[in-house]
Amino acid sequence: MAPVGFNDKVAFVWKVADKLRGTFKQHEYGSVMLPLLVLRRMDCVLDSTREDVLAKAVSVGVLASDGKTLGKAVDGGIDLLLKKAAGHRFYNLSPWTFSSMLHNDKHLADQLTTYIRRLSPDAERIIDAYHFYDKILRMDDADILYSVLADFAGMDLSPDAVSNEAMGYIFEELLRKFSEMSNETAGEHYTPREVIDLMVQLLLQGKAHGDLVSNPKPVRTVYDPAAGTGGMLMGAAHGITQTNKGAMVKVFGQELNPSTWAIAQSDLLMQDSDPDQMASGNSLTQDRFTGKTFDFILANPPYGVDWKAYAQPIKDEHADKGFHGRFGAGLPRVSDGSLLFLQHMLAKMKPNGSRVGIVLSGSPLFSGAAGSGESEIRRWILEQDWLEGIVALPDQMFYNTSISTYVWILTNAKADEDRGIVRLVDGRDFGTKMKKSLGDKRKELTPDAITQLAQLYGGALDEFADHDKVRLLRREKFGFQRITVERPLRRRWEVTPEVVLAEPFTALSHLVGRRFETEQALLAEVADLSNKDKKAFAKACAIADPEAPVITKKGQPEPDPDLRDQENVPLPDGFFDLDEGGRPDILKAEAERHLAEEIRPYVPDAWIDHTKTKVGVEIPFTRRFYVYKPPRAVEEITAEIKELETQIQAWMTGLGL
Repeated sequence: MAPVGFNDKVAFVWKVADKLRGTFKQHEYGSVMLPLLVLRRMDCVLDSTREDVLAKAVSVGVLASDGKTLGKAVDGGIDLLLKKAAGHRFYNLSPWTFSSMLHNDKHLADQLTTYIRRLSPDAERIIDAYHFYDKILRMDDADILYSVLADFAGMDLSPDAVSNEAMGYIFEELLRKFSEMSNETAGEHYTPREVIDLMVQLLLQGKAHGDLVSNPKPVRTVYDPAAGTGGMLMGAAHGITQTNKGAMVKVFGQELNPSTWAIAQSDLLMQDSDPDQMASGNSLTQDRFTGKTFDFILANPPYGVDWKAYAQPIKDEHADKGFHGRFGAGLPRVSDGSLLFLQHMLAKMKPNGSRVGIVLSGSPLFSGAAGSGESEIRRWILEQDWLEGIVALPDQMFYNTSISTYVWILTNAKADEDRGIVRLVDGRDFGTKMKKSLGDKRKELTPDAITQLAQLYGGALDEFADHDKVRLLRREKFGFQRITVERPLRRRWEVTPEVVLAEPFTALSHLVGRRFETEQALLAEVADLSNKDKKAFAKACAIADPEAPVITKKGQPEPDPDLRDQENVPLPDGFFDLDEGGRPDILKAEAERHLAEEIRPYVPDAWIDHTKTKVGVEIPFTRRFYVYKPPRAVEEITAEIKELETQIQAWMTGLGL
């Protein structure tokens, strides 16, 4: 539940944003209001220790004796001393406050700029990432800077009035509203709150919930490698603390986009979390948390993003480190890096058990043939028995895409009753149409829908096992062996007029009309040709003939490439429980059974080339929920057609035709 007074502060900032109209475009409002909110929060938080910080800065020579002129630069040791004096993770060496700056409106822009530049280095870096200095000048030129700053100066954001938790709620709600206002780009950085709420409820199931409740003061870590604005991290933190008020939650994340990283950093800063826990950069190529593991790992990585531009370090890690690195299972096609993010997240699991939640498009469920990178990644996950379940979301849930999406839940600490089982929950029909669309987002999940989906998922093994929106499948049901079915090569050779039209075969017109039972007999008639031309001549004269004798090589029938076929044979139950040494024989036996029962009754001369067999894995989610609907009776269709014909005839008569 949101803290008291939370909505009042949001409404106030939202009202102040109206003053930006005409000077800024709507999609820019957030980049002005959010940094101002951060600055005002820091201004209020630092009020009680401001003089102590300035005095300490003078004593260590950072400020001159007048308290206004900068002395030497702030190094690491002095930075720590000033933070200690401030009692927070940040400080400000400016002599001004939001209120005192208003006393001299002629130099307000310069004072506000200096105020920001006197922040502690990590705090200034966050504001700088908003590109805020340019916005100060634009407000000053439009003569609205004083009015906007005065409104913020009148808002009490002191710790006594607004807790860190409440500040987080205010920031996230404003972020949501500004994201919706600029819905053309919101989906790049923002996951709808209801999707986050559902993911958190799915993650806090079973043993994870029990351990959280039973411990009076549990410490939990949460990580998002595609953190965006940090919404998922904050949502997970709120979910954990709501489950256990005594829980201490530490959130960690990494974000590629500098502006988005600044928003996430701001949120952490306002909740007094270490800003180093939100790193910048590409987590796939610049893992800022190497060697670190977490209790809960969740993400909504970009869908269908091409990773070709930074493929080399990923390929190098795959080749050099194998399973000692993050991408040992395989590499997906360069047009979609979603499964790279998933492997990265799985590498962050704690040995004694973590839970992973990720939002993916439909493609990672089934893209890639047997033996491809995608299939091998899915196979590895099922072999480890890490996939606990998948929940299908309604379409049109996100701001920048209307495609179908799925929440995967994975863990390396399955409950005993879950071992070898994957639960599927079909939530495609649980969406509610919104009164007003936001970009491509036209549906939402209500709190009741979220609760129902979480209950279906949590009770999939018992009370909801027979529910029409739930499926329980052994992990082998998603695997198959791709077998190659061969049939013998049967050919005869006939010299046709078309064959001898081109050089060097024009001199062989005397052979037109002759037929040969073997290639050797044909070639005996053209001994003067080069070996290359003999081969081309034989190929041109070859004609498939099911009545012809089988062509053999070293006593074995040659396969006919034109009759070659491939089929998928389901894996037997328990296949993934076998060690690698026992699998080939089981596969061969199952393939031969399939050959005898399903193929040879129709093509008796077929055989399987077991050297070409590959094991594949795909998760055809929608197929598992397909319900056969018999076609309508012919009589019903005929009656409908006659009724339509009668109606059309009546219309024609009415038109005088």
